[in-house]
Amino acid sequence: MHDNGFRPGGSGGSRSAIKTEGEHVSRVVRVGPLMPYLEEALVRDHGAPLLAGSGTSDAEIAVTSYGTGVTAETMDRLPRLKAIASFGVGYDTTDVAEAARRGISVANTPHVLDDAVAEVAVGLVIDVMRGLSESDRFVRRGAWAAGERFRLTRQVSGARAGIVGLGRIGTAIARRLAALDMQIGYYSRTDKGVEWPFHPDLLTLAKASDVLVVVTAGGPETAGLISAQVLEALGPDSFLVNVARGSVVDEDALVAALEAGAIAGAGLDVYADEPHVPPALLGRDDVVLLPHLASGTTQTRQAMADLVLANVACWLETGELVTPVD
Repeated sequence: MHDNGFRPGGSGGSRSAIKTEGEHVSRVVRVGPLMPYLEEALVRDHGAPLLAGSGTSDAEIAVTSYGTGVTAETMDRLPRLKAIASFGVGYDTTDVAEAARRGISVANTPHVLDDAVAEVAVGLVIDVMRGLSESDRFVRRGAWAAGERFRLTRQVSGARAGIVGLGRIGTAIARRLAALDMQIGYYSRTDKGVEWPFHPDLLTLAKASDVLVVVTAGGPETAGLISAQVLEALGPDSFLVNVARGSVVDEDALVAALEAGAIAGAGLDVYADEPHVPPALLGRDDVVLLPHLASGTTQTRQAMADLVLANVACWLETGELVTPVD
């Protein structure tokens, strides 16, 4: 990992700490585990301690990850908190509404992981439709050598892809799938005015799709969005791919749909209770299971960490964040 170059305050990190009751207290605190490079930079440049156990801190900016987040209870332990810098594009594990109520600004790391997530989404579409992972297991268990023939699969080119959530990542996915000669449609909160057809109703999009790719934001507003009704509309010859948040899909309904043959298969990178995958999915050949790796490239993680550090540095210098969430 290279040195990110951020040195807020200019001399010995003096701007990274405040005096409270005669003690030298860091203005930055770490909430939960972070990637080593980011942790090292925060400790080196800001002396940022880890908020451990039931302890408290007078820090004004907290750095966290999607896996941990900052809850209202955690905010109670940070009485001087003014900003949260989250490592990840998703921030639904942080109580953003409560942060806003308390006047606490929140930043995430958008844009830098769009391409990496889009690559995995496209990979899942091809894998689940063409049965790549399944056929790999077929060869490894000796079925091909024993004279068995692998089943026929669904062609990707010419198929209809429905994108649920046409933000930056959704657009990156749509462009890649269009390059595979897939027909694109999308469902989003608003018509984006793009070249692909907009479906204001999710059921209509599901009925018009051979594969439904979920990339909408997580959180209470989208919990269970992909319901039994949506899966029924998708139909027995179509597939579901989820690279959004596990909470967006009703997992019980998904299991039931797969077991009943109501959909043809699913490609999943995210789950409702990570790292726990519903046991009913583990033995199914019509499901591709990934360990939430969509943004997991060396380049993306570096860029995400650097953006967190940029948010911290900018806050300490100006009281503003580089990438505040809406």
